[in-house]
Amino acid sequence: MNLHKKTNFVNLSVQLEDSALQLLLQQAKTKAGYSNTIHVLPLPAFTDNYIWAMFNHDHCVVVDPGDSKVVIDFVERLGIKLSAVLITHHHPDHTGGLKALKEYNPALSIFGPHSEKIPEVTVPLTKDDCIFLNELGAELRVMEAPGHTLDHILYYADDVLFCGDTLFSVGCGRIFEGSFTQMYQSLHQIVRLPATTQIYCTHEYTLANIDFALTVEPNNPDLKYYKVWAERQQASHIPTIPTTLSQQLKLNPFLRVKFPPVVQFAEKRAGHKGLDNIEVFTQLRLAKDEF
Repeated sequence: MNLHKKTNFVNLSVQLEDSALQLLLQQAKTKAGYSNTIHVLPLPAFTDNYIWAMFNHDHCVVVDPGDSKVVIDFVERLGIKLSAVLITHHHPDHTGGLKALKEYNPALSIFGPHSEKIPEVTVPLTKDDCIFLNELGAELRVMEAPGHTLDHILYYADDVLFCGDTLFSVGCGRIFEGSFTQMYQSLHQIVRLPATTQIYCTHEYTLANIDFALTVEPNNPDLKYYKVWAERQQASHIPTIPTTLSQQLKLNPFLRVKFPPVVQFAEKRAGHKGLDNIEVFTQLRLAKDEF
């Protein structure tokens, strides 16, 4: 149980100049002790990854740092301390920076799934564990989410979800190690979260996912409007992430397996009717793999 005041996660999707970030930190410092405000900023890495940085006036915690240089450059520019790392799964674009970050800060706490594939993890986690990030004053609950990988976990706190490669904006992760049933169940537990939940995934796949979703629901007006918005965001070099669960329930075919147009798409691909929810999801995921 979190006995602390509700944490206020403030999204900074627009890339701010260092001077603006420093001003935010200075303002946060003057309010230290009165507010549990945590700023959340995407640090672009590789081609389409986001390393999520949660930070206040003194400390920073990052999620899935595939590239250590990006993280070290960020904390040193702002003059804050890298205090902890959260890992969702073992893929190299999410864990590749761990060794260098541990060398950078030997006292670094690295939270992650209980997996032999991530030897750098210092605090292994399983379902329903709670972690408290003392430096930020935030408590997060761990959710197991096998499907993309068998060791995949999610972090949830105060209507914020760091979901790695399980749920994307208008899409979901490819299934590499788990089963279609596992992935469906992992997504279903996300659906049960509050509709106001902010979804922080780790890839900028939105436009490509919209293109696929429109083949499933070509007459979905929300998808058409969202595509225009996403195109404008990307043209201005602004992330389309985070999104909200309420948005995804209107847009994401993998969360809409009961809706008639989605069912009809799956039945046509399968060549027969009478599919249950998992079978509809399976047909969608197979179609996306081939898209």
